[in-house]
Amino acid sequence: MTQRRFDSVSAAKTWSRRPESRSGDRDLLPRIFGEDTFGMKEMQARLPDNVFKQLIRTIEHGEELDPAIADTVAAAMKDWALSRGATHYTHWFQPLTGSTAEKHDSFLKVGRDGRAITDFGGDELVQGEPDASSFPSGGLRATFEARGYTAWDPTSPAFVLGGETATFLCIPTAFSSWAGESLDAKIPLLRSVDALDRVTRRALKIFGVDAGRVTASLGPEQEFFLVDREFFYRRPDLMTSGRTLFGAKPPRGQELDDHYFGSIHERVLAYIQSVEMDLYRLGVPMKTRHNEVAPGQYEMAPVYENANVASDHQQLMMRILERNARRYGLVCLLHEKPFRGINGSGKHVNWSFGTSDRNLMDPGDTPHDNLIFLFFCTAVMSAVEKHQDLLLACVSTAGNDHRLGANEAPPSIISVFLGDQLQDIFEQLEESGSASEREREGLLGLGVSALPDLPRHSGDRNRTSPFAFTGNKFEFRAVGSASSISLPATVLNTIVAEAIDHWTDVLEGVVQSGVSLETALWKLLSNEIPSFKRIIFNGDNYSQEWVEEAERRGLLNTGNTVSALPALAAHKNAELFDRYDVMTPRELEARLEVLTEQYFIKINIEGETAAHIARCMILPAAVTYLERLVAARSGTHGAGVPTSGLDSNIARVSGLIDELTAALDDLDTQNEELGGDEVSEKVFHMRDNVIPAMNAVRDVADRMEKVVPDDLWPMPSYRDILFVK
Repeated sequence: MTQRRFDSVSAAKTWSRRPESRSGDRDLLPRIFGEDTFGMKEMQARLPDNVFKQLIRTIEHGEELDPAIADTVAAAMKDWALSRGATHYTHWFQPLTGSTAEKHDSFLKVGRDGRAITDFGGDELVQGEPDASSFPSGGLRATFEARGYTAWDPTSPAFVLGGETATFLCIPTAFSSWAGESLDAKIPLLRSVDALDRVTRRALKIFGVDAGRVTASLGPEQEFFLVDREFFYRRPDLMTSGRTLFGAKPPRGQELDDHYFGSIHERVLAYIQSVEMDLYRLGVPMKTRHNEVAPGQYEMAPVYENANVASDHQQLMMRILERNARRYGLVCLLHEKPFRGINGSGKHVNWSFGTSDRNLMDPGDTPHDNLIFLFFCTAVMSAVEKHQDLLLACVSTAGNDHRLGANEAPPSIISVFLGDQLQDIFEQLEESGSASEREREGLLGLGVSALPDLPRHSGDRNRTSPFAFTGNKFEFRAVGSASSISLPATVLNTIVAEAIDHWTDVLEGVVQSGVSLETALWKLLSNEIPSFKRIIFNGDNYSQEWVEEAERRGLLNTGNTVSALPALAAHKNAELFDRYDVMTPRELEARLEVLTEQYFIKINIEGETAAHIARCMILPAAVTYLERLVAARSGTHGAGVPTSGLDSNIARVSGLIDELTAALDDLDTQNEELGGDEVSEKVFHMRDNVIPAMNAVRDVADRMEKVVPDDLWPMPSYRDILFVK
């Protein structure tokens, strides 16, 4: 039996069905939901009424928190955490790595008499000093300037994490430097929500609505791959970079369309169920799960939540996905493009905003005369058109470069899909300055008497659009699967706040001059639509025709991270974030530097890994096969057997070895030449030289994989990785 075949058999046997109870506990989900969070229920039960009410005012209305209640909250939080088995607590924060960070401190304190007690005070709850000097700061502080602060975020519930071996309390916090500058993803997000709240409430007053707090809502759909752990550890490329740097196209991929929405494999379903149950306990409202397009690819999605909590929950979701996979002999791959030639993974972020009782992105039954919806929806489109560069920059990463525009995801061109009904309304507004109802949705008959008539929506969906209106929200489909959703949400909140603010100025001025609100709004909309209608596109965003049409329209198409990122700190964008108190120019420049450096580091790791695998694993396998062929020819030639078949195979393998050696020599040269002293210079070398050199090595190696025998090929193939469950 060959080694690779043994791997496949072994991998298929690493998991066996575990006995599961079907007790019929119909109260299970309501009973466990949120049990690992210090949420409303626990706070109300454990806190004095006046303290609880003040916390609620802070959480729901954004009121400033009175530091005097911190000791009371801390004591209740500690008692609850101890009752859940926690021994330590941590200020849980989101540094500029795109992930989360934590430093654990024990609840244990020892008195003078040597007796142990548990203690946790308000000072420890409100503020921490984790040092964390080695996290990327983009120049906001030097490594030797170690002081950094974490500040309790009471708007996101504390929770416990752990399991059989350790349990600890996690307190969501913001992370800043000694000078008060943001070193994390949370602070700008919270500031952007405040900015959106301020301008939206001001706009609503024009419409006679005295609204409470306005919040942004997010619903991220998470795509991911699952591979057997047996294969993961035999692939150095997956271990170091999260994607396969080599791999020949298998005879079967996703061509049969049989995986998408198919029956979830028993092993995978057991894993996903465990993820859902852990997330339910953490208060994450998971809603859907299904097979995605590519073999081995899946998707899970929660119900929408306010942006800050949704961002924290998304980080928890990625953590639980990766952690629980190992319990089932699997590894979860969150990279945007783990496998070449099949669909990659995205994180479609559904975004809307509104008050506690009104979604401002909901058109209602008669969108043509829903003035509030038309005002805010048009403001969103105006913001998207003006800030295409920012939207592209905030989703650009080394991993997402492989996915965007690859006939599986939107191209790096920002456009908006509205659907037939809304598009008709905006066309009417542009043409005549008003809109009327032309066609109601009606019912969709299926032609079978036993089947019900279905309500027809106002328009079809467009899964190829990067920014699509989907009924009562916009779906930002260009976000990468491994990315934090905080930066895209921060950008969306801020650019829309600017558009609303500007349009409110215009509308206020016209209304104050004596013009009726309705007349003023129709005029404003009809005047503004021509300025952004170039981004409205309801067709196939995957087509080459659209790329050409978008160029004629003058839409931005950066095509890669190196070209897209500089827009993040461009003058107009720096001024925007500064004006709305979301990020200072220094904070914005720091993020540009961090993201640029991350691109360089990731490509550099990939380049070094590819060179090592090709030279130390693939090339020796090919040489060994060549030696076999030469030995076989020598033996058969002495016996007088014709060797023309062996001769041709020897020539083919020898030629591939020569090609691989030449390509490897070039890759080694490019890896050694970093392209300059500054990271801003190095990234161009990575994009223009290292990536093409890696691709050249891969091209030869993938052709080799189709020639070298299975027992000699040093890594599991796509065929095994994608289909063994």
